Amino acid sequence: MVLRLRPEARLDLEAAARWYEAQEPGLGRRFLEKVRQAFRRIQSNPESYGSGYRNTRRALIRRFPYGVIDLLVPERDTIVVLAVLHCGRDPKLWRQRSSS
Repeated sequence: MVLRLRPEARLDLEAAARWYEAQEPGLGRRFLEKVRQAFRRIQSNPESYGSGYRNTRRALIRRFPYGVIDLLVPERDTIVVLAVLHCGRDPKLWRQRSSS
């Protein structure tokens, strides 16, 4: 299964990493490592996360209040990461991404 990040998700990820790095040197790097671990978990067992809005799934980032929102596209053998957002953010920010 191929994991593909939408450009918006990549921007989400970069902004969060920059923010954490500004809070404490090295924290942004640790955040990115935890996100990579979540990506590996998603790839190895994409259906282990409950289905939500328009069949999207959310995997939580360990030790950080963030989630990876993805959409499984089995006919393409692909997982599309729609967003990497703080769990307290308004879901409307990423929901429109699931329809395009």
